[in-house]
Amino acid sequence: MSTKALLLLAMPEKVRLQYSSGILEKFPDIQLDVVDHPAKVDPFIASAEVLITFGPHLGEHADAIFAKAGKLKWVQALGTGVDNIADRPTLGKDVIVTNIHGIHGAPVSEAAFMAMLALSRDFPRVAKNQDRHAWDRWPPKLLSGKTVGIFGVGAIAESLAPRCKAFGMKVIGISSARRQVAGFDAMRGSDELKEVMPELDYLILLTPYTARTHNVINAEVLSRMKPTGYLLNLARGGVVDEEALMAALNAGKLAGAALDVFSQEPLPESSPLWGTKNVIITPHVGGLHDRYVYDALPFIEKNLRSFLAGDSKNMINLVPR
Repeated sequence: MSTKALLLLAMPEKVRLQYSSGILEKFPDIQLDVVDHPAKVDPFIASAEVLITFGPHLGEHADAIFAKAGKLKWVQALGTGVDNIADRPTLGKDVIVTNIHGIHGAPVSEAAFMAMLALSRDFPRVAKNQDRHAWDRWPPKLLSGKTVGIFGVGAIAESLAPRCKAFGMKVIGISSARRQVAGFDAMRGSDELKEVMPELDYLILLTPYTARTHNVINAEVLSRMKPTGYLLNLARGGVVDEEALMAALNAGKLAGAALDVFSQEPLPESSPLWGTKNVIITPHVGGLHDRYVYDALPFIEKNLRSFLAGDSKNMINLVPR
């Protein structure tokens, strides 16, 4: 009997087809079912041995999905983060979890620069003025000479830091593991976050979401930011206390924020974040790009080949549980 796998992707049909055709080209004998929403998994999840998805795509259905997945043996996360997968209590203790690591440095770095430049040059105002046919000039802020803090120093941060240096920025890393990393001017411990905040013109969040980092960017931390400072969240929504952030922005206690991730995704139309002053909202696309599928497929192929051979020890990017 062929192995049954389920691909759950809340993305355009073209992307789902790229993944499914890429998998079936290498593994034509597996049974691969594809759905575009977690509410559509019921006909397939009970018999699925493999689930391929992004954790956020499971949404609030995650616990119910894993509770029904009686034959599930392996979950391949399509991103680096495994929140909403590995942290779900209904996921079987023996289920293998793997992620994709090492391909996000360039896209997330570029997303960070898009956000920093858009905030510092007030590009939303430029776009609105173009719509109004209004010729309105002001002096943009420079990145050169500014200090950026990167909270969460992993592979993505190691890619981002030297790019910031190339723009003439001072780069401070904030991490639970104190170590010297190329491209950083200084490293601080996570326990020094509050102390380092007044030094920063930009704070970029790249830290994984865990119980320890839940709402780690709270009212007290935000109160220590410069009123001219900017916050960029490219990590996970749960890292930021969104109520506290909205209050700080509306009170003018920081200059702006760029948010790519949210505590609830998709961000509801009713969310007050949409109307919060000086916020740039993007729909969790920081790590995505036009070649992402083709970068991710080799990881899936390697792991699926090992899984089918019963060789789980040689699967790559195994997530400790």
